[in-house]
Amino acid sequence: MIDGKTANEIFDSIRQHVATGTFMPGETLPPVRELAAALNVNRNTVAAAYKRLVTSGLAISQGRNGTVIKGLSSPVALEGSNPDTPLTDLSGGNPAAHLLPDLSRYFAKINKTPRLYGDAAVSPGLKTWATQWMQDAIPCTGEIDITSGAIDAIERLLCAHLLPGDSVAVEDPCFLSSINMLRYAGFSASPVNVDSEGMQPEMLELALQKGARAVILTPRAHNPTGCSLSAVRATELQNILARYPQTLVIIDDHFALLSASRWHPVIAEQTHHWAVVRSMSKTLGPDLRLAIVASDPATSAKLRLRLNSGSQWVSHLLQDLACACLSDNEYQRTLTLTQQFYASQQQKLVLALKQHGIELHAGDGLNFWLPLETHSQPLAFALAKFGWLVREGEVFGVNAPSHGLRITLSMLKDSDINKLAADIHQTLKR
Repeated sequence: MIDGKTANEIFDSIRQHVATGTFMPGETLPPVRELAAALNVNRNTVAAAYKRLVTSGLAISQGRNGTVIKGLSSPVALEGSNPDTPLTDLSGGNPAAHLLPDLSRYFAKINKTPRLYGDAAVSPGLKTWATQWMQDAIPCTGEIDITSGAIDAIERLLCAHLLPGDSVAVEDPCFLSSINMLRYAGFSASPVNVDSEGMQPEMLELALQKGARAVILTPRAHNPTGCSLSAVRATELQNILARYPQTLVIIDDHFALLSASRWHPVIAEQTHHWAVVRSMSKTLGPDLRLAIVASDPATSAKLRLRLNSGSQWVSHLLQDLACACLSDNEYQRTLTLTQQFYASQQQKLVLALKQHGIELHAGDGLNFWLPLETHSQPLAFALAKFGWLVREGEVFGVNAPSHGLRITLSMLKDSDINKLAADIHQTLKR
């Protein structure tokens, strides 16, 4: 059934069988030695074909259990609200719309001069503001770049340093967009469990020992759990990363301007390649898609190859609009109130649940995580009958389901929070 004499020919043969349905998802391919004998080729040729199947996402390597067909890409869970639902939507992970800035008041302040091919990719005003803002976050002198959001930055950084199939240590549970990006970019996610203080050190060390070439770490307002690094945990992780200086370290500080948690440095002085990514999506709104990236000079140079002023820079109009807003003293004062609002939403739900005998800790960020011991779907269905649409937690698991519910609190009034807590209590009693 499988034919070919070269690795490419064997790969194409199997790919065609997958496309036509001859090989079904979950089907195990012949062992390397067996197929090599059948095709009269070297075992390394078959092994190379199988490796390409894995890196392209058509198959999964299960070690001694063989190589298993994954099949063609299937629909994946995505972030965002459901505009068609009749329920109160707590599933989307969106910021509070009423707390986003009125950008129209800044339009008159932005530079109207046309920017042309060859102009600097980063607007000077935003670069000056970002350079000062990032000083607390970087281990040494770095460079500033602008990307179209945090996920865009992380994908470009990984592609600049890694090869398809390389392992990337990520938090488990993990942000949906990060999971999807790793899959379609062809990287292998190495899950590292998180607890109330962030990534678990022992599991990070194990992932690095097994060959993870990059680490993506959320220091504050982890999505979906809301956990933030403690000072002790940050130091533990920093000490581990110091022993693996060649590992690319990416810090996804997506909630930086709004977080109620303190910043604790994680990047070790010994780390050769690092980047701190701070997105504006939660602060200025998801449609103002830009992220500020501070990185070591070598990493920045690689990043700029795909952010050059000839084709792929982020719109200067967006950059200037963001800079006008962030540089406004009045808006900076409102950020403190916004930060307090998100922190109070967490505390209010914790207190409301406590009145019903449910003891949980407040997290940081837009979302509240309700951990569960079993699959979340029955509880999600039960809450839907009360009028709530929540996000089932299993989709946030990297290699295994993550049992829990993620509940976005940004649009809830106090009366809504009290009703939600009562309804959670009722559904958990069943």
